[in-house]
Amino acid sequence: MGLFNGLLMRRRRRTDADTENRIGEAVARVLAMNPKLKRARDHEERLAHSLTTALSYTDDLVASLPPVRDANAEAWSFDAVIRAFFATPRDLSQAFSRSEALRDLFARDAAPAEAYAVLGMAMTERHILGVALEGDSIRHDVPQTTLCFSDHRVRICSDSEASLRAEIGRRLIDQLALAGFESLGANRRDLAKRSRALIEERVALLESQGTGLRDVVGEPAIAAADDLVRIQAEMEKNSRALAKLRVPEDSLELELECVCNVFLKPADHLHVKSRHVRIDSMNVVQAPDSRAGTDIEFHFARIPGKPAVIRSFVMVRFPRSELLPGGLDIDAAMQAL
Repeated sequence: MGLFNGLLMRRRRRTDADTENRIGEAVARVLAMNPKLKRARDHEERLAHSLTTALSYTDDLVASLPPVRDANAEAWSFDAVIRAFFATPRDLSQAFSRSEALRDLFARDAAPAEAYAVLGMAMTERHILGVALEGDSIRHDVPQTTLCFSDHRVRICSDSEASLRAEIGRRLIDQLALAGFESLGANRRDLAKRSRALIEERVALLESQGTGLRDVVGEPAIAAADDLVRIQAEMEKNSRALAKLRVPEDSLELELECVCNVFLKPADHLHVKSRHVRIDSMNVVQAPDSRAGTDIEFHFARIPGKPAVIRSFVMVRFPRSELLPGGLDIDAAMQAL
C-alpha cells in the first residue's frame, strides 16, 4: 500500500509539473504576442489563472478529434472520407506535395517515413437537379445537395500524432489570445486611441503570419519570403511602439482583464465543431436512414476576421513515399499558396 501511494504521489508531481510548464509556455506566447501586457499588475499570475481554464477546454477539444486517417493512394480506394475530399489519388498526392511545411519535414536529416498533418479545405454545398433511382424507375430533375471540397492546404505537420495534437492545442490558445486582443480595440471607451490602433494593427499582422487557427485549417496567409520579412519588420516596429506607449495604468489593467476574460470563457470565442453526413460515391448527400452511401465525419472551424471564414479539416498521416518530386508544376503551385 505504501509503495502504491508513493508511486501515485510521484505521478501526481510529474503531472503537476507538466501542467505548470504548459501554463508557463502559454503565458510566454501570449506576452510575446502583446508585450505591453507585461506592464500590467500581476500579469503572469492572472494570465496563468485564466489559462488554466482555457487549457482544460482546449485539451478536451483536441482530445475529441478523431484519430488520424491514412491519406494515400491505397486509402483513397477504400476510405469514403478521403475519397470525398479528393477526386483521384493523383489529386491527393499533388495537394500534399504542394505543402512547403511537409516538404521541409521530409527534407530533414532524420526525416520520418510518414508525416502527421492537418489537412484544411474549403467546403461548398451545391444544390442541383440530378438523377435518382426510385424503385425500378429513374427520376430526373431531382433536387440534390452535393459537397465539394477544394483549396486543400497543409500548413502544420509533425512526426507523431501526439506532437501534432500538442501543436493544435497551442494554436487554439493563440486563437483565444487573438480574440482577447480584438476585444481591446472594440469594447472599451477609455483606451487611448493610439493604443487601440496599435492593437488592431498587431492583430492584423499576427493573422497575416498565420497565427492561431489559420495555419491549422490552411486559411491563406502571407507566404512569400520577402513578404514574411516585411511582416516581421512591421511586427518589430509595432512592438517598439507598444513598448513606448504611455497609457493610464487602469487601461493596462483593463487590457489584461479583457484577455483573461476570454481565457476564462473559451467556449464563447472558439468554435470547432464536427459534422456527420451520409454521402454516395459522387458526394451527393443522402438521407441519414438511406441504404445508399456511407457516413463520413469531419470537423470545421470558424475563423474570425473581416470577413470570417469557415474551413473544414481532418488529421491525416501521409507517407513520404508518395511525395511527388519537385518540378515546375509543383513549384508554381507552392508559390500560389
